[in-house]
Amino acid sequence: MTDCLHNRRDLDFQLYEVLDSVALTRFPLFQEHSRETFAAVLDTANAIASEKFLPHNRLSDEHEPQFDGQRVTVHAAVKEALHAFGQAGFPAATYPHEQGGMQLPTTIAQAALSYFVGANMATTIYAFLSIGNASLIDRYGSAAQKKKYLTHLLSGRFLGTMALTEPQAGSSLADLTTTATPIDDGSDGRYSIRGSKIFISGGDHELSENIVHLVLARIPGSPPGVKGISLFIVPKYRIDDETFGVDNDVALAGLIHKMGCRGTTSTLLAFGERGECIGELVGEANQGLSYMFHMMNQIRIGTGACATMLGLRGYLASLDYAKQRVQGRHPTQNASEAPVAIIEHADVRRMLMTQKAYVEGAMALCLYCAWLVDRQKVGADETDRREAGQLLDLLTPILKSWPSQWCLEANSLAIQIHGGYGYSREYPVEQFYRDNRLNMIHEGSHGIQALDLLGRKVFMQHGANLKLLLREMQTTLQETEGVEALHEFGEALANALADAADTVQRLGATMLKQPDLALANATVFMDAMWHTVIAWMWLRQALAAQRGLATAHETDRAFYHGKLAACRWFYRWELPKTQAWHALLRRLDDTAMQLPVESF
Repeated sequence: MTDCLHNRRDLDFQLYEVLDSVALTRFPLFQEHSRETFAAVLDTANAIASEKFLPHNRLSDEHEPQFDGQRVTVHAAVKEALHAFGQAGFPAATYPHEQGGMQLPTTIAQAALSYFVGANMATTIYAFLSIGNASLIDRYGSAAQKKKYLTHLLSGRFLGTMALTEPQAGSSLADLTTTATPIDDGSDGRYSIRGSKIFISGGDHELSENIVHLVLARIPGSPPGVKGISLFIVPKYRIDDETFGVDNDVALAGLIHKMGCRGTTSTLLAFGERGECIGELVGEANQGLSYMFHMMNQIRIGTGACATMLGLRGYLASLDYAKQRVQGRHPTQNASEAPVAIIEHADVRRMLMTQKAYVEGAMALCLYCAWLVDRQKVGADETDRREAGQLLDLLTPILKSWPSQWCLEANSLAIQIHGGYGYSREYPVEQFYRDNRLNMIHEGSHGIQALDLLGRKVFMQHGANLKLLLREMQTTLQETEGVEALHEFGEALANALADAADTVQRLGATMLKQPDLALANATVFMDAMWHTVIAWMWLRQALAAQRGLATAHETDRAFYHGKLAACRWFYRWELPKTQAWHALLRRLDDTAMQLPVESF
């Protein structure tokens, strides 16, 4: 069995034929780069991920972190891998040269990071969280805070977390009770932090010299609810004039042992049990949640990328297995004839095609959203940059949730293809499934993402974000006009968009009068919207494949034909599901809402 981290041919197709990432090098910000430097970055990521991350993926799953009441122990290879990641400059990949960064486009950085996720999601999560943590401090932190923390986060010397969830509040951040009391008069931005946080990934370990927690808390006298939340930097060890080592009264109350992603510590933390926990206010008081969403949305995008890569790893593993595993015969063969590889069987091909459609569609969405981040930086003008941000805002809950559900389904199909071996630990697909199952809950469950999509994103600014998305889709439809091979797909997507427009109109009217009823259908609405978005991603890929076929070498034609076949599969087998979802949505069914609690 091979252990392939990625499909480089598909990655290059997405980066250069669908997105034309080389065009980014025409902008001053990225002019020092080229396709050759991009390839070198991807090659380096592949090498480090293969040599330092992949070998302990199973080991850290089998030997998960332990807490003896004094310290946390993590598999030794995790620290070595993160050190190599930092030494190669990946934590600062998108930062300017003067900050020690590579000044890479986010599109290329996201592609590079996907290698690490594919090799070992549990170890990569430590790095992902730190990258998001650094991004928030870079945007909202003071000059002193950047000097104190940002440089070390970007070098990999420090690792970071975000501490939102509390045991009694869960996802309801309006109910958090952690307090931040000003020290003296609070003029120097220092506060005494007291409270508990739970499910904090990477919350305690000895993998770095310090852990920088970003903590949501309330200052006494602040407004109730989410309007009274502030954000604080709370290091595990205090820093004073570039020296540190004094314990900051951040205590590990326990480790949470998970079904998957076991190599990442998941923690219950107690802040200020001795009254000695000091936090530094970030930005203005009572603006903490808006600041934290900068990091949270970045991590949600990362969660979608994690789900995609685990789905891809499962697909590649099951494809390899299906080519090698000999079992059974065609229905027209007799018992005297030699058995065939199981990829010859129709149902195995169905499962492989379904996986391909899911994971390559999700990969297209991941890289498109990364490209939107670059467009925010180097767009043609202010309007173009603003619209890129609006599109990214609308697509973030979809990017977080679609791969988390459907790439998990791809993992399930990978297990099925392996048969009885699939759920044995001798093969990797059972771990891919367990690891990926956490992504449906990480950074907000499907229900939360659906409420965000329907309750906020679709109707904000009088539907401006949705109108932009529909405009982008219409542009793609116009590109397919006259391409006979894609006529079927263009017509189907146009019909799906008309369906979506009718549903949005109906739900919009209901939101004004019965918001509870409309939002009770939010998850189904997201189902319909995200499948339509992935259909659009596949049409974009099909256009690029058609262009590629025109000049393709004979050895490359099979790749393009595979792309067109996967697009056809998605449009014939997956997109039609939206018709039933839209019909259900327009009925505004309230069966679950009306059932008395005692009847469940």
